[in-house]
Amino acid sequence: MKIVMVRYKVKADRAKENADYIKKVFEELKQTNPAGLRYASFRLEDGVSFVHFASIETDDGENPLLQIAAFKTFQEGIKERCEEPPVVAALDEVGSYRVFSG
Repeated sequence: MKIVMVRYKVKADRAKENADYIKKVFEELKQTNPAGLRYASFRLEDGVSFVHFASIETDDGENPLLQIAAFKTFQEGIKERCEEPPVVAALDEVGSYRVFSG
């Protein structure tokens, strides 16, 4: 299992647009129900910072999110929407309660 966190800050006038793209990703995930993926996105209280958590639990380690059309669309314009670009960090789970397993 691989867990990653992505954080970034969008331009204030692009925050709603960014959230709309994210909602479309979740709509498609509900329709396609890809195996081996747990995924969550959050907007921070400043209204322009976003954090995404993904747990990739596939046998081959491939991220099913990369096959989602809405996610590809979301990624296409991310650089232009950002004030601070995405930073990806691999996470080493110390403990959790019903977050990424079970």
